[in-house]
Amino acid sequence: MSLKSLSVKIKIPKLLKEKLNNKKIQQIYKNFENFLNINQNFVVAVSGGADSLALAFLAKIYSIKKGLNPKFLIIDHKLRPESSKESKLVKSVLKRFFIHADILSWKGKKPTKNIQSLARKKRYELLFAYSDKFKINNILIGHHRDDLFENFFIRMLRGSGLNGLVSLNIKSKISNKHLLRPLLNQNKDDLEYISKKVFNFYVNDPTNKDEKYLRIRIRKLIFDLQKNGLDKNKFLKTIKNLKDSNFVVDFYVKQNLLNNSFYHKNNQLMLNKNFFQQPHEIIFRGFSESIKLIGRKYYSVRGKKLDRIIDAIKNDKFLKVTLGGCIIKKVNQTVIISKE
Repeated sequence: MSLKSLSVKIKIPKLLKEKLNNKKIQQIYKNFENFLNINQNFVVAVSGGADSLALAFLAKIYSIKKGLNPKFLIIDHKLRPESSKESKLVKSVLKRFFIHADILSWKGKKPTKNIQSLARKKRYELLFAYSDKFKINNILIGHHRDDLFENFFIRMLRGSGLNGLVSLNIKSKISNKHLLRPLLNQNKDDLEYISKKVFNFYVNDPTNKDEKYLRIRIRKLIFDLQKNGLDKNKFLKTIKNLKDSNFVVDFYVKQNLLNNSFYHKNNQLMLNKNFFQQPHEIIFRGFSESIKLIGRKYYSVRGKKLDRIIDAIKNDKFLKVTLGGCIIKKVNQTVIISKE
């Protein structure tokens, strides 16, 4: 054994090392380590659920072994009366295991509609702002295999295209932030096992049983499908095949942007006539990414609005419009996108 290996072992606190010595946890950690595979600092989003607590433990071990200085963040959405108390409890539990977390709170008026979607958006805003403060571009999210299935069905019911159906990836990028999902190949049961064995604790969010939320209804649907013969391994293969097809489309989107767009130094992007002579999906994705880039937004604009503008451009009906924080106008045969 090398001196380096010995020094790494000494760095891991005894309590954490004892938990890691569990054979099942050790195997899950090795898988996690292979999937994460980065050497830069990162932020870890912790909700208090079984999956995020498992992520916190695995990320802490990883950071010690790699000599990194991660930041652990608990988001208190303040959507339930008990949420602040739960956040403080999660923080104290983590602290006993040498994981020092900060609590970020969602302040201001809360929505009464589309709650989960808006809460997710606010969660990312808080995470991004905090990571900017410490100049960290990697954010670890606790999405697991079950989330992959749920996301597929949710997007299908919303009429999403190929890109939406397979939108959960091990690594994705929003602006300059890398969202990393090193648990995406792990079952939820395994993550609950870690939370119980390590912390003997995790928060049960009552909204996880509330069928007024689409995700919960989808979760029940998947459970019913499993009882009637849904093979998750075959389903995973289907998703992989779709991801491979999506990769091909992305390749041509990048080629279209490379060959048919020009970035001007005053934060303007110009799209030439050839840009809009590609297959619709190639145009749609490239146009959406262009608006995100210039508008400096975390999320893409709504598809219906984008479709209408693309149709207008192709039919020479388009003059000028604002969308996604951008001013979009057509001058002769060139479309110019500039910051609003």
